[in-house]
Amino acid sequence: MTRIDFHSNVADKIAYACRLVRKARAAGCRLVLLACDQRQMATLDEALWTFSELDFLPHAIASSADAASTAVILVDDDSVAVPHHEILINLSDRTPHHFARFERMFEIISADDGDKSAGRERYRFYQQRGYPMTHFVANQA
Repeated sequence: MTRIDFHSNVADKIAYACRLVRKARAAGCRLVLLACDQRQMATLDEALWTFSELDFLPHAIASSADAASTAVILVDDDSVAVPHHEILINLSDRTPHHFARFERMFEIISADDGDKSAGRERYRFYQQRGYPMTHFVANQA
């Protein structure tokens, strides 16, 4: 059963996701990042290349030819086929259709009222279905 970790009160979802990717890759994990739309996916794509001068986080868009051999995949449509199902990082405001295929999922929730409300709905959805969950409140810096 998918383990779900909620990270709420996140000041910058993109920067936070980059740090999660860095940590997961250091542990040898493969990830899929679900963006809310093309614009957020483009921002995430750029951030993964530039967020740190010391880290190299190679990644690919799910539709690219390199996706099958890349450990970090970006999507903005959760119905797109992805090559692995280890970790899903959800940056969108919706419940991913195929989240249960993943071993673990991170729900990243900002301090924005709309994002918090959508996050609470997803939390209830998973809770009602018995998924194991944890909740971490990020410190605002």
